[in-house]
Amino acid sequence: MTFIEPIGIWNENSFTSEQILEHLNVTKDASDYLWYITRVNVSEVEISYWMEMGILPSLTIHSIRDVAQIFLNGLLIGGAHGNWVKLEQTLKLVQGCNELALLSETVGLKLGLRTLCLGWRELHEEEYLEWSIMFKEANSVLIDREWKLAEVCQKLERHLEILGVAAIEDRLQEGVPETIEILRKAGINFWMLTGDKQTTAIQIALSCNFISSEPKGQLLFLNGRTEDEVFRSLEMVLCTMKISASEPKDLAFVVDGMSLEIILKHYRNSFTELATLSRTAICCRVTPSQKAQLVELLKSCDYRTLAIGDGGNDVRMIQQANIGVGISGREGLQAARAADYSIGKFRFLRRLILVHGRYSYNRTAFLSQYSFYKSLLICFIQILFSLFSGVSGTSLFNSLSLMAYNVFYTSIPVLACVLDKDLNEKTVMQNPQILQYCQAGRLLNPSTFAGWFGRSVYHALVVFLITVHAYADEKCEMEELSLVALSGCIWLQAVVVTLEMNSLTIFQHLAVWGNFMAFYVINSIVSTIPSFGMYTIIFRLFRQPSYWITMMLTLAVGMCPILAIKYYRFTYRSSLY
Repeated sequence: MTFIEPIGIWNENSFTSEQILEHLNVTKDASDYLWYITRVNVSEVEISYWMEMGILPSLTIHSIRDVAQIFLNGLLIGGAHGNWVKLEQTLKLVQGCNELALLSETVGLKLGLRTLCLGWRELHEEEYLEWSIMFKEANSVLIDREWKLAEVCQKLERHLEILGVAAIEDRLQEGVPETIEILRKAGINFWMLTGDKQTTAIQIALSCNFISSEPKGQLLFLNGRTEDEVFRSLEMVLCTMKISASEPKDLAFVVDGMSLEIILKHYRNSFTELATLSRTAICCRVTPSQKAQLVELLKSCDYRTLAIGDGGNDVRMIQQANIGVGISGREGLQAARAADYSIGKFRFLRRLILVHGRYSYNRTAFLSQYSFYKSLLICFIQILFSLFSGVSGTSLFNSLSLMAYNVFYTSIPVLACVLDKDLNEKTVMQNPQILQYCQAGRLLNPSTFAGWFGRSVYHALVVFLITVHAYADEKCEMEELSLVALSGCIWLQAVVVTLEMNSLTIFQHLAVWGNFMAFYVINSIVSTIPSFGMYTIIFRLFRQPSYWITMMLTLAVGMCPILAIKYYRFTYRSSLY
């Protein structure tokens, strides 16, 4: 009995399917196509031998994919439907050429198509009434409703007569592979959570550079039907991940929804350990609730999660993640409305993270710490004055100065910092690895906060001590001493903001120096009011050389250590940040 080269898919002459390798045993690769056809030549000697021995050749199919129907010489001889198909079918071969054809449900899975097998059967009234009662009961439960409904529906999906197979192409959006590749360079790990079949999910992952097709890339399958099978598979995958942790292999594991349900219920700790070792994972045939559970599990591993989706089944996942991104499009607006951010295309995620996300981190890091700094500065000056005055309870600053300090004198430079850009957008997009310092928290951590805290203490000491010693031998009013100290704070903060900014546009110059001038304009107006305690004080200070010398000395003493530290860092310990 000999095999002839397979014919291939009908109506597609440019494609040749794989040959059956061992007699009539069909491997798992034989059902990857809509029609797999081959010819078998049987000699007269073989027919005589089978008749003498009283046996007939049989076709054995072991497949992880779904085989729908088997044809021999144009006649239907049997079929099977379901996952992990194992079918043995007796063949009545004739002398000469026999044509064997397999109709597979998984048509086009290697092309990333979404397939559907159509079948039907007639239900008796008694059977339907019995099933409807079970369906109502499953639909009314509060725990595991989705799985209960799935179990009930599966009771009808038996003994179906196959009508045909449909395959729908769901094309990738433009720029998806490039976006994933660039974000990987930025140090971002990817998990694919999909309801597609395993083969479809893998082919989509390959087409969008989610997993590598090179020899160094490897897929680890985490499958099983029982708890024992899932446990053994999980331990094997986990062991492989640990062994390969130091090797430059691009490993990824694949798990289906049924196995995942067992894992999350019984082996959550082991799966959590696997999640920390994996940079890439493909979770197929998962439900919306499982997507949310996986996001929650990753958050428990101290990961910052971003979930992106475009359909209603992604809503729970998007809401569970630290950052939810919804894609508005053909799937509707449910995901976009439930998300923190809404984008029109997947490729826009690259700009959202690398440009806007990075700028947002830089600005938030500076604004939050600077806001603490300027508030602590005036508080420490008040504390020093309280100690200097014997804890008398007297405030160095009047109520107007305290109110205007955060509202008028220091607020506008803070708002101007939202325009700060340290690097050009094009540079950031071309060098995504720059984002990794954000993930490491280089600009906002206990160490940087301690630096700003120490700066506020030091500047408070500088302002208070220089002001007190400069006016110690002069007969000055309390309001005059207060305004000198407040001026020192404003001068220092204007220089600090200017020094910490990476780019100075015309708007930022107007905000910083315009706000600096506004301080003197406001106090000049207040000093013209006779009934107010600060009457004519600012004009007297303008005429005193000691006032301007005090401001220059305050800037010099306050900023020289800061400049020296920056010079040392940029010269001898230079880094991006």
